[in-house]
Amino acid sequence: MSSNKELEKPRFAPVILAGGSGTRFWPRSRRARAKQVLALQGERTMIQQTLERLQPLASASDVWIITNHWLKDVIAEQLPEIPSSQVLSEPCPRNTAPACALAAFLLEPTAPDTVLGVFPSDQVVADAKRFAEVIGAGVRLAAAGENIVVLGIPPTRPETGYGYVEQGAEIPGEAGIPVKRVKRFREKPDPATAERFLAAGNFVWNGGIFLWSAKTLAAAVREHIPDMAAPLEAIAAAFGTPEFEAVFAEEYPKCENISVDYAILERRSAKGESRSNIYCLPADFGWTDLGSWASLHEHLGENDRDNVMDGETTGLFAIQSGGNYVYAPGKTVALLGVDGLVVVETDDALLITTRARSQDVSKLVRAIHESGREDLI
Repeated sequence: MSSNKELEKPRFAPVILAGGSGTRFWPRSRRARAKQVLALQGERTMIQQTLERLQPLASASDVWIITNHWLKDVIAEQLPEIPSSQVLSEPCPRNTAPACALAAFLLEPTAPDTVLGVFPSDQVVADAKRFAEVIGAGVRLAAAGENIVVLGIPPTRPETGYGYVEQGAEIPGEAGIPVKRVKRFREKPDPATAERFLAAGNFVWNGGIFLWSAKTLAAAVREHIPDMAAPLEAIAAAFGTPEFEAVFAEEYPKCENISVDYAILERRSAKGESRSNIYCLPADFGWTDLGSWASLHEHLGENDRDNVMDGETTGLFAIQSGGNYVYAPGKTVALLGVDGLVVVETDDALLITTRARSQDVSKLVRAIHESGREDLI
């Protein structure tokens, strides 16, 4: 017989966002082999690792994947335990608000109390046990009312590449997991503002992990982005029918191209700290966002001066060289008098840049696309 505690356990449905093209990891990352389906660290791909750390919390039958047509088949191959009907390919890219809301509208008619968790597919977590503890606490908080839960990454530097969450008063939470109200969300700051955020002590990085019930998110969509509700309701009504793909293709492009941060979280937080019902839990489980070759070097190297040899590179000789990242399968690479380089070789391309400019690799991919070299994209 099930205990009362088990009977009261909220149903949890993770939603893994895997629609990005990962252009900053070119030339390894391509449209049909984006970074989320690559093994950038370890033998398992990024999306496989994402599912693995969620498995203690949710059944595979409750997991949803939102991706694109380039990646749908390879994701289905890598995650065969996910029902194929729950690997959804967006007809067109529409940012994170429609992707998150889509799952809410699909579940709201039959399971409105289900807690949805939004998880990017390209993050690294060092402490899986602590991750499960924090997410579990967040699920219970999200199920306790019309609550939105965000995870805040403890900042380690005045980072300008992330959005920030300004935390307010602490409220009672579960043992060992502090809960704070959210004052407001801040956009990516300039360096001086990032320094102030770090010094203030009550700002955390927004890692893009959110928890809310299906009915809470659907209600927030109707309140803050009402024009998006009708297309999503039409898609949800067609789910499971032969007309689904046609309705999906027709209605989804009507959704505004906007992030969930701007569309819902910022607008909800404008109600004020005590009325917004947005809460922040600490993502103190060794979070890393692998957003560029530089961040991968930082993750794999023990310090900033390490030369990192990745993949099946057969050897690395370095003289008076430091802080370089090298990926050249089947090759021995020799470095002489160079610092901070990124060298990545594939069968058809060779990238040479600096770690400082690795965020700009996406600009390079755009230029390649504009040149007509689709074979390299």
